[in-house]
Amino acid sequence: MDVLTRIRDTQVRAEKDRREGKTIGVVPTMGALHEGHLSLVRAARSSCDIVTVTIFVNPKQFGAGEDFNSYPRVLDRDISVCENERVDVVFAPEAGEMYPEGFSTTVRVSGLTASWEGSARPTHFDGVTTVVTKLFAITKPHRAYFGQKDAQQVAVIKRMVRDLNFDLEIVVCPIVREPDGLAMSSRNVYLSPGERQEALALVRSLKKAEELVASGTTKSLDIVESMKQVLTDSEIRKRDYIAIVNPDTMEPVETLEPGVRVLVAVAARVGKTRLIDNTIVTLAE
Repeated sequence: MDVLTRIRDTQVRAEKDRREGKTIGVVPTMGALHEGHLSLVRAARSSCDIVTVTIFVNPKQFGAGEDFNSYPRVLDRDISVCENERVDVVFAPEAGEMYPEGFSTTVRVSGLTASWEGSARPTHFDGVTTVVTKLFAITKPHRAYFGQKDAQQVAVIKRMVRDLNFDLEIVVCPIVREPDGLAMSSRNVYLSPGERQEALALVRSLKKAEELVASGTTKSLDIVESMKQVLTDSEIRKRDYIAIVNPDTMEPVETLEPGVRVLVAVAARVGKTRLIDNTIVTLAE
């Protein structure tokens, strides 16, 4: 396994693999790898000749007062995990390598980034799209793997790839959950034991949405109110949003239609930790 920290070295490796006719799959991460990340690595391993994992805590996607400085950084452990998963290339640059002095370019996707996560974290998606564009240019993948947990990010990146004519496929993999249902996240380590139990209310609220849709509920407002009650009963009152939207456009859906997929997403704070989760539901025809 090659562990590379320089952009040019990584590009040279990718160019060599492409000349040899190998298919490259990239898994962009910020490290602190868990089973959610590894599900993406395994998906890439199953369909690509070369698997590249990027590990970079991107300062541009953190806003003022967010957890950039405290975000878990365990590079040696991550490298060991990647080696065990038969990763071919780890790209782990320093911030100065990615954003040298004088760096002044931002990649922005309008519209899709205005609401939900974009409203709660106004600079977040500009940082994501800028770094992902750079990572695509550096690792030169045929396929890039992302998790459904970051549903709005997936929609934004898909739109960016379409609009900018990137010659690659975006592969979206299912959410990986702890045995009790909590969506895996590098930020789960921030939770105290008590907060860890409180956080399960997010999962329960999504299960409530699934139950209501399965029983034939069509009005999003009714579903949202029931989800709010689940969170309130669990003392989670710091909610950023509960959204029922088109998963591709992130536009609100007021009434569910038979056979049409919708995204139900929730973001809330448990203690000082901000968590997100979602599910895809479809009203029976």
